[in-house]
Amino acid sequence: MRLRRFADFWPHYLREHARPGTRALHYAGTALVILLAVGAVASGDLRLMAAVPIAGYGFAWASHLLVERNRPATFTHPLWSLGADFRMFFLWLSGRLGPELRKAGIAADGTFEAGDGA
Repeated sequence: MRLRRFADFWPHYLREHARPGTRALHYAGTALVILLAVGAVASGDLRLMAAVPIAGYGFAWASHLLVERNRPATFTHPLWSLGADFRMFFLWLSGRLGPELRKAGIAADGTFEAGDGA
């Protein structure tokens, strides 16, 4: 599938993160990334920044390997994937992710809704 715009990528990204366990591991990794970055800046110890990609990708790739059992979007769309990860995280934090999942054809339990074709 050829995706030319982030708006087209976004529902694809959500479908690749359909299972709640996958998203939970992504949230943990993204939260840790933010904490490490803030900690690095606040403490002046920029060595903490070395752990940022390990935390972010470690949790994300583990979730795709162990939970979702698919290939991370990072390998095909690295920048869009990074942006979508933070978008998903902040929509989840604000309680606004549910409607986005439904628009992408994903039910609350992580299954695909009838008629979605995904």
